[in-house]
Amino acid sequence: MTILINFFFSMFSTITFSIITNIPRKAFLTCGLTGALGWMTFWICQTYFNQSAGFANFLATLVIGMISIFFSRKKHMPVIIFNVPSLVPLVPGGPAYMAVREMMNQNFDASMKNIATVLVTSGAIALGFMFTNVIERVIKRTLANWAR
Repeated sequence: MTILINFFFSMFSTITFSIITNIPRKAFLTCGLTGALGWMTFWICQTYFNQSAGFANFLATLVIGMISIFFSRKKHMPVIIFNVPSLVPLVPGGPAYMAVREMMNQNFDASMKNIATVLVTSGAIALGFMFTNVIERVIKRTLANWAR
């Protein structure tokens, strides 16, 4: 039951952000599916495999990137239309808020811990998209060379 709840709310949040950012209507469902699959990758890595937040975010971003490339080709739309809303469930808003809150309460140790979590998470997301881009280019070159 928890898996379904996580899937539904991550899909709902992604579709809602898609509406806010004026994504074309025909991409709402695929954006929601992409975001939900990315969140489920993150959640399963942390819940069942006890992976760190950084590694789980990296894998989730890889999944989002690959699925976004697939849907962009299938729907004939730019990849960024699927990437941006799909990241909403992965953004470390809670730790960022807690870092500022702890800093205002002059609890600098807890604040630095939360800042480190935000930096690791953000870095993992950036690395995930970078690796996705590299994988896509390698596959394109391999297929182009293979077709000759």
